[in-house]
Amino acid sequence: MKYLPLLCALLATLGAAAQRPLYLVNGEVRDDIASIPPADIERVEELPADDETVARYGQQASHGVVVVTLRYDTPARFGDGGESFDAFIARNVKWDEEETAARVVVRYTVAADGSVAAGEVLQSTDNRLRRRVLKALAEAPRWHPATKDDRAVASDGVLRIQLPEGKRLPRQVEMVWR
Repeated sequence: MKYLPLLCALLATLGAAAQRPLYLVNGEVRDDIASIPPADIERVEELPADDETVARYGQQASHGVVVVTLRYDTPARFGDGGESFDAFIARNVKWDEEETAARVVVRYTVAADGSVAAGEVLQSTDNRLRRRVLKALAEAPRWHPATKDDRAVASDGVLRIQLPEGKRLPRQVEMVWR
């Protein structure tokens, strides 16, 4: 989390698409780094747009280079890659179409053994859905854990569930006292 302010400031100052730096994440070129969870970042290094940087990385580094090193070499992977974890959990939570739309957002950790543990509930518009999502998360199958130097390591993620799918959340009622 100590890199979050640096990353936010860096992204804010690099707004124009024509002047975007080259992003290298674990040595691979990426179009964007905004989707990387801050907890997964081990180190961020900003290289200036000087002759040495351009000579090392090529003309695409003419606006500088942002080198991001993650806590892992390969990210954790759920299942065979055919279904996202969010979709799996949503499919395994019983929530009828007639019920009011509700949303739950929760942090989770994939341990080095591939087991999944719920963390902080970031948002919950319905306690029934929250309980059902947490139960489905606790019963989820093991993941292929993230690896660093060919060793399994823990990693974090955020689960976002809104059911029934495609149904809008009800507007919150606001009261104004005068």
